[in-house]
Amino acid sequence: MRHPLLLSLVSAAIVLAVPALSQDAPRLTGQTPPMAEVPAPPVPKWVTDDIRQMRAYPEQPPVIPHSIEGYQLSVNTNRCLSCHKREFTQGSGAPMISVTHYMNREGQMLADVSPRRYNCTACHVPQADVAPLVPNTFRDMSELGARPAGSE
Repeated sequence: MRHPLLLSLVSAAIVLAVPALSQDAPRLTGQTPPMAEVPAPPVPKWVTDDIRQMRAYPEQPPVIPHSIEGYQLSVNTNRCLSCHKREFTQGSGAPMISVTHYMNREGQMLADVSPRRYNCTACHVPQADVAPLVPNTFRDMSELGARPAGSE
């Protein structure tokens, strides 16, 4: 008989404690109530200066420094490859896509871009002129004063 009583006391304590916790907890949804109708913020301006950006963290895919509005990206058509594919980079001046894009899942080299790498915007995004949502404390190795191996 003790267990049902203990269970009901614990349940009552939890029910009474939850509203108190939620009043003091910070809101994760912003200043407005979650279901309120608010105007959408303006669409940020894309950075289209064709200047390559420094990466924000190691192994970050490069951001796209130009407009891609109207680009068609599918397995059959991919406008990105008309400049960034290995055989077109000399004429376009665009950086070549990574050799990893020419590998299959087993790591074997292919003669053409792997079909699983055709959706460029799954990893690469245009750069917008906006403030970061969270602070970034990443520092590149060159900023840390690292020396090449073997140099003393």
